Amino acid sequence: MDDLGSQEISVLKIIRDNPFAGQQEIAAALGLARSTVAAHVSQLVQKGYVLGRGYLLPEPKRAVLIGGAVFDRKYRAREPVVMETSNPVDSTRSFGGVARNVAENLALLGTPTSFVSLVGEDETGASILAHLRERGVDVSQVVTTRERQTAEYAAILDPKGDLVMGIADMGIFDLLRPDHIDRAWAHLASASLVFADCNLPADTLAYLVSRRQGARFQLAVDAVSTHKVGRLPEDLTGIDLLFMNIDEANSRLGRSGHTSLDDAADAAPRLAGQGAGNVVVTMGARGMAVAAESNVRTFAAVAANAIDMTGAGDAMIAGALHGLLAEQDVYKAARLGSLLGALTTETSASVHPELSQHFLQAHAHRLAHQEG
Repeated sequence: MDDLGSQEISVLKIIRDNPFAGQQEIAAALGLARSTVAAHVSQLVQKGYVLGRGYLLPEPKRAVLIGGAVFDRKYRAREPVVMETSNPVDSTRSFGGVARNVAENLALLGTPTSFVSLVGEDETGASILAHLRERGVDVSQVVTTRERQTAEYAAILDPKGDLVMGIADMGIFDLLRPDHIDRAWAHLASASLVFADCNLPADTLAYLVSRRQGARFQLAVDAVSTHKVGRLPEDLTGIDLLFMNIDEANSRLGRSGHTSLDDAADAAPRLAGQGAGNVVVTMGARGMAVAAESNVRTFAAVAANAIDMTGAGDAMIAGALHGLLAEQDVYKAARLGSLLGALTTETSASVHPELSQHFLQAHAHRLAHQEG
């Protein structure tokens, strides 16, 4: 509480002892004017020590996820795809979006989790929110709009499962403006960790990075895609942990190279040099590089019997954030993320259906001998 004055500390102590204390009661107890107490309470809300009306106190080690909530459809052709005609397929439907997937993973791991996003006023949006509520995610900060439909992504795959064509309707996220950050700020400021994906518009992402200066939470960001990596601000100062795959890193840095972990080990410190506190650059089955405190370490991927890569990257992020919230250093946290990513490839679901903290711990032995 180094950022609090002596009177703010005194006000906070009374609120913690009695969350139902009124401002006049607090003023009388401390010998202050009610207007002074009101100003202190306002500052406690802005600094994240109080959640606002009712003097609700924040949960310890709470995470807030901001970004995409998407309905995914996959169509796998039974025979080689023939263009400009009908093709027989097997279809699957699931909930997706980087921030949404990370939120679900974290909630299943036992982390108190809030989600900030936009969905349409439609059946799809209602289904996404209902599913997250079932998983224990706080969706009170998700805004429902009539201006656009809930985001959707559709993938057409060949019989081997390789992508033939992907189409996406993500226009709803253009409506996720800086005022949504202001609206949810009490939830963000009171969190231990905030994660944002680059589905946010560039100015909204820049506003979040700028406003978090001086806030108590750690900020993590994922690039999402080579197209959306361009939404990151030029100066990455204010981002405590940055996630990118090697293609996104190359796009950001204007470089080439994606054949070995040496390429990731070269890219990660360059990104850190642009202001990010810690950087994780992933290369799928080849492994990852982690740059932290001027040091770079590489790690081999955790061995897996992979059947579907969908959601693996988001699971990796969730595992890493879970490790950070457990006060692991960024290297151990990234390795935990690598384990969860590997486990997710062994199921056809985007989020492992058996996921829990106990499940993750039960497979921790698979991290042995994987360090590069």
